[in-house]
Amino acid sequence: MTTAALADEFESYRPRMFSLAYRMLSSAQEAEDAVQDAYLRWSGADRAAIGQPGAWLAKVVTNLCLNRLTSARARREEYVGPWLPEPVVTSGGTLGPLESAEQRDAVSMALLILLERLTPVERAVYVLREAFAYSHREIAGVLDIGEANCRQLYRRAARAVTDERARFDAAAERREAFLESFLAAAREGDMAGLEKMFTADVTWWGDGGGKATAARKPVVGREKVLRFVVGGMEKFASAMDLSCAEVNGAPAIVARTAGAVVGVASFEFRDGLVSEVWVMVNPDKLGFVARQLSHS
Repeated sequence: MTTAALADEFESYRPRMFSLAYRMLSSAQEAEDAVQDAYLRWSGADRAAIGQPGAWLAKVVTNLCLNRLTSARARREEYVGPWLPEPVVTSGGTLGPLESAEQRDAVSMALLILLERLTPVERAVYVLREAFAYSHREIAGVLDIGEANCRQLYRRAARAVTDERARFDAAAERREAFLESFLAAAREGDMAGLEKMFTADVTWWGDGGGKATAARKPVVGREKVLRFVVGGMEKFASAMDLSCAEVNGAPAIVARTAGAVVGVASFEFRDGLVSEVWVMVNPDKLGFVARQLSHS
């Protein structure tokens, strides 16, 4: 097979491999690197040893991600402030079709944050099973573990995730209109209007990575979050263009200054109200989403 033919065949698998790597790593940039490393292995592999290219690549990418997760967790212990997953615009199909509540939930910011609590192997089992519908036998082959062990790991991971989160909020279809109202109230400093949008225990998380202004600790409680939002809008809103985009399967707010993306705010809802706000302002983790938005 020629070099061009090898590259073309790999490209047909790239979107699926990127989607797998992103779910494993919660970082689009690291996912791109992992997929590129997989291509290098693909281009140098013995073709006779690759019976099923898709399965072979899934195994390679998964194991590359497992190695990266181990080193990433060590780096995150020294991370400045809260660490959040890297946002990805999903309206263009970057992470595959998101046509149902289940598919949107599978790439949601809330789920990615929960997956960080799993061990790397538990995460691999959960992602391959839930997002890619691999059988336990197939997953066992990817990870070189026993099928019984695979089932046990999946049960443990699924229990850890489902126990922490009520899935598929009924408010999902109304989120875009909700965020438009949220923006209007924030711009006007409408404390009463904003107060009606938050749960009493709402939590605001900001990821600046020590490279952009963000709260070093979570802001917890309706009154504190209200003051934080209104204060931020008064200080920065005049210099920012705020708009909505589909990020990680749900409407989010994108902030731009002079055309450059400087922030992405994602939201979690409970009983129709905002219960969690995740704001990414670390410039190192906005590059991928900025490229996506520049091409949309």
